Amino acid sequence: MNLNASQPLSMGDARLVQPWRQALPTLLLLLVWILFLYRDTGIAMATIWARSETFTHAFLVPPIVLWLVWRQRRRMAEQTPQPALGVVLLAACVAFGWLLGDLAAVNAVTQLALVSLLVLAVPAVLGWSITRLILFPLGFLFFAVPIGEFVMPQLMLWTADFTISALRLSGVPVYREGLQFVIPSGSWSVIEACSGVRYLIASLTVGTLFAYLNYHSTKRRVLFVMVSILVPVIANWMRAYMIVMLAHLSGNKLAVGVDHLIYGWLFFGFVIMTMFTIGIRWAEPDKSDKVVEAERARQSSALPFSPAKLWTITACFAVLAALPHIALGTIDRAEGDARVSLIAPRALAGDWHEVLPVGAGFKPAFHNPSAEINSSYAGQDHTVGLYVGYYRHQDYDRKLVSSSNVLVVSKDPQWAQVASGSRPVTVGGQMVDVRAAELRGADLYSQVSPPRLVAWQIYWVNGTLTASDYLAKAYSAFYRLTGQGDDSAVIIVYTPKNPAGGAEAVLASFLSTNYAVINELLLKTRQQ
Repeated sequence: MNLNASQPLSMGDARLVQPWRQALPTLLLLLVWILFLYRDTGIAMATIWARSETFTHAFLVPPIVLWLVWRQRRRMAEQTPQPALGVVLLAACVAFGWLLGDLAAVNAVTQLALVSLLVLAVPAVLGWSITRLILFPLGFLFFAVPIGEFVMPQLMLWTADFTISALRLSGVPVYREGLQFVIPSGSWSVIEACSGVRYLIASLTVGTLFAYLNYHSTKRRVLFVMVSILVPVIANWMRAYMIVMLAHLSGNKLAVGVDHLIYGWLFFGFVIMTMFTIGIRWAEPDKSDKVVEAERARQSSALPFSPAKLWTITACFAVLAALPHIALGTIDRAEGDARVSLIAPRALAGDWHEVLPVGAGFKPAFHNPSAEINSSYAGQDHTVGLYVGYYRHQDYDRKLVSSSNVLVVSKDPQWAQVASGSRPVTVGGQMVDVRAAELRGADLYSQVSPPRLVAWQIYWVNGTLTASDYLAKAYSAFYRLTGQGDDSAVIIVYTPKNPAGGAEAVLASFLSTNYAVINELLLKTRQQ
């Protein structure tokens, strides 16, 4: 049935149309209200779409969702909107989740919460029977959330492992350290662009849509989605290996620079087109579910439509969506806007005293701190570097835990991280895990014995220590929610690695001796 048709309506048709004339405008108003309240989150999403090639495809997701919903318009028109009160409770949980995500400045959480609120508005206003008809389009909307780059480090490691193994099987000698390796024709490094995360996210998005449109059995859909995940990962491994081999065999005349990426995209496009060409052979014809839909229509139509219920649920949903912003404004006003100053002490406990920088001017890549120090101290016949990055009034531009805050960026011209891990250390009288890393100076191909550093990293969140990104975010949200502010810091200690070893013992001694002084410095800064 077409609601826009001009032919006269029967009594049954009129009974169906009248609820839709009230429900559709109400749903539209609620969606506009949500987008208005969470406009900063929505703008942040669109900004990432525009600046990141990994998520450019997200601009197409909303139009695709609207088209998928439009395809179900006739089946939806056979149903009577029945607002679902229980959805309001789910919306309250999601809104609270958005508040926690914003307090901790976690883009993924706030953006997932925004999309979830938009999706939940549909069953809240139209009911579950109608929502089931467009469940996939609503779920597909989550592909608009720019998330997935957290798998990049693992993908980079897998790419390096496969490429190096394949080169060795091809008879090419390889020397590897971390994500960098050297072959007779030159040195290579697996960076973010080599991870294949762009291919993976694009393939998963398109593959999921392909499976929905061409298959009807859940088994075939799930299998094809799994294929759309595995194929780009394996294809990226092959791409990386082929690019290195092509450059090696051509004397570094091919597959370097711009054509490095061009060859990669051409290869990926060929692989994906092949995957879809094969997948279409098992496409299933469209099946009619008229009997099932007619039964649902009768069940839905048997229930009377209540305008009062519609507006009550919509109003409750709208109020709950606004509450996190009211709470956030109250928290922000209570925290004030005091400036932070952090001065490195001239001397520490245990006869450690400030000296010239260690590590050829090494400085961790932590961006936009409220205050920071990067000093070096000598004592016990050793030298240790101390970096403290202090963060207050964190937002999406200035925050302690971020994917861009690392020891060394992948394109750093002076240092490269070649190993990482964790180890338990006694700090401030308690046993905590610290992140441990080994850094190598300069390019692997240019020096026989480059300088090396051993570095340990830990977070300080209002006096609580943790090495976990997730716990640091959770502590930050909790402290802000309870009115204690979000003062946090990263503490990094580093010292030169020598062939005789002992760097870890030096760092352990430095921390156990001087953490009380560092903690006191941070607590005084917190009180400013």
